[in-house]
Amino acid sequence: MSGIVQNNILRSSGTVAVSAAGLNWVDTIITGSTATVEAGNGYWVNTTSNTCTITLPSSAESGDQIVLIDYARTWGTNKIIIDSNGLNYQGNADTYTVEYTTDGQSVNIVYSDATKGWLPLEDDVTALEPVAPVTQKGLFAFGFTGSNVSISNLLNSSGVIATDTTGVGTARRTLAAAEYGGDKAIFGYGWTSSAQSMSNLVSNVGVVATDTTGVGTARRELGASNYGIDKALFAFGYTQAGDIVSLKNLVSNSGVIAADVTGVGTARQSMGATPYGSTGQAIFAFGTVGDTKQNISNLISNTGVVASDTTGVGTARGKLAAVKYGTGLALVAYGLAASGRVTTRNLINSSGVVASDASGAGTARLDLAASSYGGDKGAFAYGDDNSKVSTKNLVNNVGVVAADVTGVGSVRRELAAAGYSYSA
Repeated sequence: MSGIVQNNILRSSGTVAVSAAGLNWVDTIITGSTATVEAGNGYWVNTTSNTCTITLPSSAESGDQIVLIDYARTWGTNKIIIDSNGLNYQGNADTYTVEYTTDGQSVNIVYSDATKGWLPLEDDVTALEPVAPVTQKGLFAFGFTGSNVSISNLLNSSGVIATDTTGVGTARRTLAAAEYGGDKAIFGYGWTSSAQSMSNLVSNVGVVATDTTGVGTARRELGASNYGIDKALFAFGYTQAGDIVSLKNLVSNSGVIAADVTGVGTARQSMGATPYGSTGQAIFAFGTVGDTKQNISNLISNTGVVASDTTGVGTARGKLAAVKYGTGLALVAYGLAASGRVTTRNLINSSGVVASDASGAGTARLDLAASSYGGDKGAFAYGDDNSKVSTKNLVNNVGVVAADVTGVGSVRRELAAAGYSYSA
């Protein structure tokens, strides 16, 4: 006989308990709202959709062991509840509530005796070590040159904008765009001679697809941002009926737009939207209600929940743009204030707090767009400074907006932009 001899506990019944190294891991992942577990097993518990009550065995012997692991890192959103099924848990009767409510937690419990019952041998929280890759390139597309267009311009990982690419999809303006699926983009909604709800997906090599039939209320002058690492949402805007709305439409990580969800926050149009933070949050900031400029903001959680209004900071304005930069940081800049076109910028920290006004750079303009590039930088481009332009202003990884760079591509305004591609 050869091999490693494990330490095994001899139970009071005379049988030998399974060692930690000999745990049987159950293949089926627990996803339901209830589950009954057995000694000697390890379980993955996925609470993405619901809280789960875990019922322990009704009888146990010293040395019985059970391991539970947060499979999807969602116990902080949907907890697990331990039902000790008549036995004590850490010396307390099963009338006590036992809950585990932390993302990434694992629980390794061993039965001691009738007095203390089940005792945690380990109760650990593991860090989420993998870091999602960031997009390296961007795409500016659609807009208004004097007529609606569907042309696009690629932004490379060094911040250089390419010449026009022949358009695909319905020419339109006042649409919005966001990353989705990690390395792809989606352009949606907008205005032709009427409000639209169609969308166009962009592949991870920057190819714009033909129209996808619209979902949700047709509207224009809305905002869009990615959230939760690989999903996106469109929110707010101005409908064909002339209503300013705050409803939202979530976008899956495969680019499918969901039906309308009742809005939260002040209904408005022409705001800036961008991701921020390290765990997939987003922010919609500034905008207009009719002709009244706003400086309020709404934070978006990493599950796509829109928060109520945050009191405004900075010069109220609309028709601006927003972009992420650095690590978890973002900024909004340019736009139309009560005083006219501005270059004002407002930095957004990794907690979603909008800072007071900072001096802008470049030509004051409105109806421009912005995209991330190079992993940690951004670019504002195009817009209207009394006439339509293709001017570009790069943003470095500490949020400094550079002077004007002579534009490339068709001059236009009311376009949209988004990042794509993990490859430089």
